[in-house]
Amino acid sequence: MHFRRQAKESDGVNLTPLIDVVFLLLIFFMVSTTFTKESHLKLNLPEAAGPQAAEQPRAVEILISADGGYAVEGQPLINKKLTTLKSALSEVSAGEYNRPLVITADATAHHQAVVRAMDAAGQLGFVNLSITTRQPEQN
Repeated sequence: MHFRRQAKESDGVNLTPLIDVVFLLLIFFMVSTTFTKESHLKLNLPEAAGPQAAEQPRAVEILISADGGYAVEGQPLINKKLTTLKSALSEVSAGEYNRPLVITADATAHHQAVVRAMDAAGQLGFVNLSITTRQPEQN
């Protein structure tokens, strides 16, 4: 009896069978796949139809100048007090506080003037509020 050690095989992975399998799968997919050219797809897109929306009421506009002065609907107010602004908004809106309110401030106006206008709108009950800015006034 010969008890010789036999040569040890390497522990590496033999990739040859794996390459053969991948190659066979590639050939199978190439042979079994058919390609067609479609000029367009016909889609049935959903359509929405409903009652026409009611006409939006005209927005109330507050303009805030660079020095913090207010103008409601183009009419300048005599002072910058909250009570004066509230009374002017109440008069212009005629109690319709569901109308949109647009506050347009000069870009250099103080933030407190905008906050005061928002406070007046909130105290009166305006719920649809937009705030915009405009370029600084040219003197």
